[in-house]
Amino acid sequence: MSSPLAVKMRPDCLKNVVGQSHLIGKGKILNKIVESGKLPNMLFYGPSGIGKTTVAKILAAKTDMAFYAVNATNAGTSDLKAVFSEIGTLGAAKGILLYLDEIQYLNKKQQQTLLEYIENGDITLIASTTENPYFYVYNAILSRLTVFEFKPVTASEIAIALKRAISLYENDEKVSVVMSDDDIEYISYAAGGDVRKALNALELSLLTATVKDNTLTVDSDAVKTVAQKSSERYDRDGDRHYDILSAFQKSIRGSDENAALYYLALLIGAGDLPSICRRLLVIAAEDIGLAYPQAISIVKSCVDSALQLGFPEARIPLAEAVILLATAPKSNSAICAIDAALADTRSSLYDIPKHLKDSHYAGSKKLGNGVTYNYPHSYPNHYVKQQYLPDELKDRKYYEFGNNKTEQLAKAYWDEIKR
Repeated sequence: MSSPLAVKMRPDCLKNVVGQSHLIGKGKILNKIVESGKLPNMLFYGPSGIGKTTVAKILAAKTDMAFYAVNATNAGTSDLKAVFSEIGTLGAAKGILLYLDEIQYLNKKQQQTLLEYIENGDITLIASTTENPYFYVYNAILSRLTVFEFKPVTASEIAIALKRAISLYENDEKVSVVMSDDDIEYISYAAGGDVRKALNALELSLLTATVKDNTLTVDSDAVKTVAQKSSERYDRDGDRHYDILSAFQKSIRGSDENAALYYLALLIGAGDLPSICRRLLVIAAEDIGLAYPQAISIVKSCVDSALQLGFPEARIPLAEAVILLATAPKSNSAICAIDAALADTRSSLYDIPKHLKDSHYAGSKKLGNGVTYNYPHSYPNHYVKQQYLPDELKDRKYYEFGNNKTEQLAKAYWDEIKR
């Protein structure tokens, strides 16, 4: 049975790996580790199909250690124990290198079984994960590993791999392949940084090509069919989801409407309407706040319209809300005020002043509740000075008027009244 093209194309040296130049380029960290001849315990973190397993196998090949690969998606404690049982044997006389793919699928107890062997050097561990290791790998293990982040491969780098694969296919099958640069470029972009996905799409394109006189002519329509576009990696529970939302909010907070629209487009492309709506409402209160108090009402109307319309029309009120928020004056005075107040409520429980306590029940006056309370509406401008905070906090100031027209007008009004 013939191996998939992606398997045949797996590089056997770092210089043939496309992408990850920040790790494996000349003079970069993993190249230096290979040159040193000693491998530390490492964890490779990043999306699938970008070379984590390939690089691990290349590193393993540079050592004299016995190499074992375990995939945690279908492995259990017994699989790990089988590797541990090889420690000290003739076949593992120079040590064991364990490649543990998708380590996040091991539970805490299974991960802890590795600790002793990593600590005493019986096993050198190279683990990989597609999830954020700081969320999914237990601290005891993580503290003993050096984390290297692998990044999605660029379209231009994927194109290099595709051209190499075409040459390999021509040599293996003794054929000539006719494929336009536009089709190679289409697959490169559609793969969304995933080299394996791009190679699989190329292989399907070659299998469906027209054959004549040992020449394969790849059909452009077939390429567009098999190269299912996934230009954005998006997992609603993964890092990419939160990274995009973070950039979305920070762009609006920074009053960059163009960047905000770009990240909105990414979220729309992923079809994640609930996250967009929730984040817009948060931004209206957190970042625009009292500088433009009407913003949250307008955004709520836009959000309601988007939810009722659904995509693709929802993009219009969403864009309106984003532009409004990005170009609106900004104030975080409300969130700063409530967070400061919350900090005091968590630190201690303070007694409410007696004149503010409920006095609508029999006997309340005997307790002194509400006796000295002054009703503001009975005074000029509906204001009278009296203490409202607990005694211990009576001089505390949580809210600072923001430096914007709306809040400064309010400040001027109350400065005049309270004077």
